[in-house]
Amino acid sequence: MENSHSASYAAAGVDVTAGYEAVRRIKPMVESTYIPGVMGTLGGFGGMFAPDLTGVKKPVLVSGTDGVGTKLKIAFLMDKHDTVGIDCVAMCVNDIICGGATPLFFLDYIACGKNEPGRIAQIVAGITEGCRQAQCALVGGETAEMPGFYPVDEYDLAGFSVGIVDEEKIIDGKKLAQGDVLLGLASSGVHSNGFSLVRKVLHIEHADLHTPLDELGGRGLGETLLTPTKIYVKAVKALLTAGVDLHAVSHITGGGFYENVPRMMTDGLTARIQLDTFPCPPIFGLIRRMGNIPERDMYNTFNMGIGMVLAVPEAQADQALSLLKEAGEVAYRIGQVIPGDGGVELI
Repeated sequence: MENSHSASYAAAGVDVTAGYEAVRRIKPMVESTYIPGVMGTLGGFGGMFAPDLTGVKKPVLVSGTDGVGTKLKIAFLMDKHDTVGIDCVAMCVNDIICGGATPLFFLDYIACGKNEPGRIAQIVAGITEGCRQAQCALVGGETAEMPGFYPVDEYDLAGFSVGIVDEEKIIDGKKLAQGDVLLGLASSGVHSNGFSLVRKVLHIEHADLHTPLDELGGRGLGETLLTPTKIYVKAVKALLTAGVDLHAVSHITGGGFYENVPRMMTDGLTARIQLDTFPCPPIFGLIRRMGNIPERDMYNTFNMGIGMVLAVPEAQADQALSLLKEAGEVAYRIGQVIPGDGGVELI
């Protein structure tokens, strides 16, 4: 590729040599995510992965795709790009683990107005960190330089991941039963949802993003909002490895509790969640106050401190909480499954 250069393409705003430099910078980071099964290396036309199917009776592939959304606007304002990649990975692999699947590999897509190799390297640094946390491999990606479509200092970021689960071990809610205990895994903050509302009520383009605020524990608003999404793969895998019978799992993303918890329920059963069983991070109090937002809307938009909800048998609840603590997660007993219409009650 050292002889590859187009003066005409460069005159149109696309510098192919910048793309090669970006690849050179990110290659060691990408290779740091490689796990058994990765075939080849960065630079091929397709990422290859050979899964180990030992002991798997009927493998089922589970896929997930998502982006970071308008949280990227905070990264632009802060000129900080090394954490949004974690968000991108999290939004995909957290969905995959809800079905009991182990994420195998991830691919990213970065579209930008101008390819700045240093900035691309920062973005990919976050992606590779997310992949390491999720114990999956970054096997490929695409950086598209699109002058005239994106401003030169902005970009969009999306990703795609594939996992695998034995069909008989799929978590699909069919085992859900009255009396099951609901466990909530603490979030790290706003995660990657609701940022159009966040930006509006906090007047983010004109806000002071850097000054430490007592209300936010001495952190600045920008730093707080850029806190990356928690990745729950290791925690859920620890439960499954230990034999905890997970009956249902829900990733609390856009739509909050009211949209996501019902997705784990079955007909005739409802999730009753007690709001006084877990703390709500201060950032949500600030958002609610500044926007004069009704409580129901807050719980219908944000995670409010709980990033994932698990349903387990009562007899295994204490064991699950202990295992989650050992895995480094903060978890709470937040409610139970009761007879109902397949929805959620917040009390």
